[in-house]
Amino acid sequence: MGIIGDSLDRASAATATRPVPKSAPARMRFLVKSEKGSTRAVAARLGVSQRTVERYVKGALRTPRKDLAARLEREVRKDWQPRVRSRARKRAATATGIVIETRARFGFTAAPGSTDDSRMRRITQHLPPAYAARLFDAQAAGVPEQQLQAIAAEGLQEVYFKDRGRRAQGLAVEFGDIDYLELDF
Repeated sequence: MGIIGDSLDRASAATATRPVPKSAPARMRFLVKSEKGSTRAVAARLGVSQRTVERYVKGALRTPRKDLAARLEREVRKDWQPRVRSRARKRAATATGIVIETRARFGFTAAPGSTDDSRMRRITQHLPPAYAARLFDAQAAGVPEQQLQAIAAEGLQEVYFKDRGRRAQGLAVEFGDIDYLELDF
């Protein structure tokens, strides 16, 4: 995906109320259960043989290779507590909003005589639920990362730089060269 899409996924995964299974057999059993008992589907998701999945489920194999362990953890985290994650996303999109923390290059298109040179800034800002809903809808629609960045830039522009319409009326913010970005519900 991209920086913002991955950050949205991490933020929704952080809303889990129970810890993810730790052992490889427990993780494999969870995946088989989430795939309605199909070891073939789990094997296809992980890129291993069906027999390997069956051995992990029975407990005959316990320690996966590093690459398989990483894929296994990623797939389990993707499916872990979907109702809790969807509830947290819905709450963020309707009531609480999201907090964005970023270090990125911000440039401006503004009235003549103002400083519009781009520079690195570190910003932590709460965005209203409307922007959270737009980000979630765009991610669900599978839009490219640049459109997600445009939505985040618009949110920061309106809330942080324009102070919700109280200043800098003609300002347009350009958001790029992202060093890091973290989102929280």
